[in-house]
Amino acid sequence: MDAIVASGLTKRYGRGPLAVDGLDFRLPEGATVGLLGGNGAGKTTTLAMLLGLLVPTSGRITVLGHDMADDRFAALQRMNFSSPYVALPQRLTVAENLRVYGHLYCVPRLERRIAALTEELELGALLDRPVGELSAGQKTRAALAKALINRPDVLLLDEPTASLDPDTADWVRGWLEHYRAESGAAILLASHNMDEVERLCSDVLMLKEGRIVDRGSPEALIVRYGREDMEQVFLDIARGRKPARLLA
Repeated sequence: MDAIVASGLTKRYGRGPLAVDGLDFRLPEGATVGLLGGNGAGKTTTLAMLLGLLVPTSGRITVLGHDMADDRFAALQRMNFSSPYVALPQRLTVAENLRVYGHLYCVPRLERRIAALTEELELGALLDRPVGELSAGQKTRAALAKALINRPDVLLLDEPTASLDPDTADWVRGWLEHYRAESGAAILLASHNMDEVERLCSDVLMLKEGRIVDRGSPEALIVRYGREDMEQVFLDIARGRKPARLLA
């Protein structure tokens, strides 16, 4: 079963050009799929539509079997989202934030869930501190706890390791791998870190100007473009270069 199915997904702001132009893709259950592209490619708009924050101009989104146009709240209870660009309430402590979001998601035995996340994400020393006083890495751990509070079956991540030091970023990636393997959740990952994409993603959607211009596993794309890694593939696509196999 597919966790997400997007068909003809399109978004236009006002009379401007299309921000997202007819996307068709599937996110299988238990898979991590990368949503890649340069700034302005349509990644954040796509994530916002998947979350129900933006209404598509046209097209259809189904999440966990629920049509987001008619039955989005049933899907939203089983989804979550994390981004370093969307801050948790800064004056609330980490524990207060987790309680607020836990109640929003109607999490059963909430205090037990918070205790489990505290142990797993090493939050013990942070629980009673206001989020605004935390370091970037500590805020990321708190945001990850918030994103996992309802044990989501679909997890949408926008640059989850942006601005983190290598050690903290590696820790976050390891935790995402662990959560996907343990829960069977589907993860859609928007990232500019190609090492992260190669490590976490089984498949990749390459966006440019709101359209999917290529797709495939990281390994297949590297071979197709005749490159050594995904960073070189990303640059080729961003600069409009064709796959090597089409040039031969």
